[in-house]
Amino acid sequence: QVQLVESGGGLVQAGGSLRLSCAASGRTFSSYAMGWFRQAPGKEREFVAAISWSGGTTSYADSVKGRFTISRDNAKNTVYLQMNSLKPEDTAVYYCAAEGVPYGLGSQTINEYRYWGQGTQVTVSS
Repeated sequence: QVQLVESGGGLVQAGGSLRLSCAASGRTFSSYAMGWFRQAPGKEREFVAAISWSGGTTSYADSVKGRFTISRDNAKNTVYLQMNSLKPEDTAVYYCAAEGVPYGLGSQTINEYRYWGQGTQVTVSS
């Protein structure tokens, strides 16, 4: 069984920064691509960023490109999401997820992810 635990959310003013962390346990973390998704009230869960199993490939939603950076530390079984220049529209619950098959490049499709964390709230005030 895989467990993912997010941390680092909180309340920040527009223009500020936060770094989310996602600690993984329960299987070989380094073999699996990871992603971050978010869900705002009344909206569907959407892709934010993904990183390949090796860390060599990353992808971002257009809405966060240039402001957010995804990274991973396989020695610590942790994936990060550095969020800069935050906007009120970034307010959401942020979830990390692990793909269901190994050695992926990091899909933007929610159905490719099998394991999910419980989410961490990010609130950006104007």
